[in-house]
Amino acid sequence: MVDLECPPPDGGSRAWFVMLGSFFVNGLIFGLMNCYSVIYERLQEELRNDNVSGASSKAALVGSLSIGTTFFLSPIAGILTDRIGVRLTTFIGGLFGASGLFLSSFVVHKVEGLYLTYGILFGIGASLAYTPSLVILGHYFERYLGLVNGFVTAGSSVFTMIMPFFIYYLLTTLGLSNTLRCLSALLACLTGIALLFKPTNQASIQKKQMKSLFNTEIWKNKRYVVWATVIPLALFGYFVPYVHMVKFVSIKFPKHDGKILVLCLGVTSGFGRLMFGRLADNPRFNRILLQQVAFIIIGSFTMLIVITPTFFLLEGIALLMGIFDGCFISLLGPIAFDLTGHSGAGQAIGFLLGFCSIPLTVGPPIAGWLFDNYGSYDLPFLLAGIPPIVGGLALSLIRCFPADEEKKCPEKEREVVTLTIDGDV
Repeated sequence: MVDLECPPPDGGSRAWFVMLGSFFVNGLIFGLMNCYSVIYERLQEELRNDNVSGASSKAALVGSLSIGTTFFLSPIAGILTDRIGVRLTTFIGGLFGASGLFLSSFVVHKVEGLYLTYGILFGIGASLAYTPSLVILGHYFERYLGLVNGFVTAGSSVFTMIMPFFIYYLLTTLGLSNTLRCLSALLACLTGIALLFKPTNQASIQKKQMKSLFNTEIWKNKRYVVWATVIPLALFGYFVPYVHMVKFVSIKFPKHDGKILVLCLGVTSGFGRLMFGRLADNPRFNRILLQQVAFIIIGSFTMLIVITPTFFLLEGIALLMGIFDGCFISLLGPIAFDLTGHSGAGQAIGFLLGFCSIPLTVGPPIAGWLFDNYGSYDLPFLLAGIPPIVGGLALSLIRCFPADEEKKCPEKEREVVTLTIDGDV
């Protein structure tokens, strides 16, 4: 046995492969979720043909449940990551996610079954794979963590650009059931990617986590508590445009293709993640302030969607929303590490995403219910823009607490890691 200090290497072949693996995990999971509007339109049509009442809200709930479950179970995913390791947690997530999509292919005419398979089972898999894909980055990067998070979270943007057209092609050629089977096979790739996720300080983490299942230190950090409380409140309307944008365009601008807007969001979101991830590595920029600005702009543009007179301007709005969506997403990991340190980041990210599950789940179905009852998307989009603006302003409350609190958890991370000379950690 030998005692070794194990700081993040900030490079090396394994580090770059880990980064690429996390890129594909984020891309596959959120590429599918962000493009649900394409599946939503077909599913809504199928439900209406089956004379299902409230087809819009029920079809929206299927997609909302998947993203809601993904975030709701993130605290458990964070705990499992600490207890059984990043690799195994990600592998199990891949199995659950692929199984959920495959089983969904057999119940496309039974929306209650889709709630369970697509909404819950796929969501469980996505949660178990997504949280470790962020946690593992802190094991390999420190100096460039913001940029690396930006690159990794840009994976969802790249896949969001590709998936609408890929899914649409599958739907038109194979139908809904076979499309879900193809997507299941694609998601099964996560089980292979999981093998790349080899933590550099697994022994240290396991040693600490055997003492307690939960990391209670993060809840003594008032700045983290404020951040983890306000972020979910800001997200009540966040997912509404992703679910309802294609349908909105088909009504207001019937000669145009709503999937173009999803492409616009994906392109600029990827750019925003890289740009703001790079800025976040510069100590002159306040990461929380950047996130505040992102929320306020996203909320404002969500409200502007309904009064936009031309599709060209709507494309511009989607492009700008994408940039600041990238800002918000790329800063989640770095801010969590800032506030709670390496030892607390896994559960800090997990619990934050868990709190986000409720607003992300209820927002789109409420928007669908309002559309079913009022026949217009004006009210849903106007209401969806309010929470991000309020949340962006409320994040200022973090400044009411001393900044040195966030140093309490990180300092504990500078522990000695016990490794065997030839052991696989």
